[in-house]
Amino acid sequence: MNHEQPRRIVVIGAGIVGASLAYHLASKGAQVTVVEAGGIASGVTGTSFAWINTSCAGPDPIAVLRADAITAWRQLETQVPGLTVRWHGALSYGTQDGRVSPGSLLIERDRIAELEPQLRQPPQQAVHEPEQGALDAVAATHALLAAAEALGATVRTHTPVLGFTVRDARVTGVETAAGLIEADMVVLAAGTGTAGLAEKLGASLPIHASPAIFLRYQAPSGLVRGIISSHAMEVRQAEDGTMLAAEDYLDDAPENQPAAMAQRTASAIRKELEGAEAIAPAFAGIGLRPMPVDGVPVIGSLPQVSGVYVCAMHPGVVLAAIVGQLASGEIVTGEPASALQACRPARFLAA
Repeated sequence: MNHEQPRRIVVIGAGIVGASLAYHLASKGAQVTVVEAGGIASGVTGTSFAWINTSCAGPDPIAVLRADAITAWRQLETQVPGLTVRWHGALSYGTQDGRVSPGSLLIERDRIAELEPQLRQPPQQAVHEPEQGALDAVAATHALLAAAEALGATVRTHTPVLGFTVRDARVTGVETAAGLIEADMVVLAAGTGTAGLAEKLGASLPIHASPAIFLRYQAPSGLVRGIISSHAMEVRQAEDGTMLAAEDYLDDAPENQPAAMAQRTASAIRKELEGAEAIAPAFAGIGLRPMPVDGVPVIGSLPQVSGVYVCAMHPGVVLAAIVGQLASGEIVTGEPASALQACRPARFLAA
């Protein structure tokens, strides 16, 4: 690639995946413009539990990709000012979902009580994954975009994409509410909006919005040291004491809406943790995760039209660092990354 005349790359989406792509592309010398319809991290990134783990229940088509996720985040920490991951480990018990990951340890009650002393009734056994961690996904997104801007990238928020200019079956620009942005390559990293953007280019990608409930509580600090995932709760605590919890979205019944779930989860947390009596709900909302129909990320060039690369996946926070690293390499050099082979958009055409 000619670094004196960088390729013009437009990344659509300023969530954590788009931010990672922007940083990695800019670090490789590309001329990057990030376009976002709302604000930075205003989509599912802002309602993410942000647990960085490599576990998976059952066969995993992206095992190689997932295996490098933690290493990629650790590397980014050394490169991006203000990007901090809390590598405090995770405890799992009573969930029986079959998830396993490299480095898992089966520990007994005494050790569990040492790791999480506020548990009222530590289980007899739990899986401890000391290499896992969590981050503030919104702060991380801002840090990545700031680092990209320091490398020459431009970030345009509140700039909806209206369409694309196409010449000789190749995308040459992005039409926005603020005017045309010319591009040599367009990257679709708009979360649940990715399928709609691809549709404008004649590509049908089966990516659905999968709801999950995200909860935030005001809480005394020191209740949870790492991440606890059990039959009763999935919780972690930020450095300022804010407690974060995640719940499955059940249905649209009133008793299963976020506000009601927040109260129910708060009761469960109080039963499980000593000193949690004073926790109070501060936020309850639904995050819409971009979920490909087969559960495998959609990463790669669109077969229907040249000059378009797609990045849509769940879990986005887990994979953002490694996908940013690998996908940016593919985009800049044209050399395919073998770890992304199972993720190609072309698989849907074959089906």
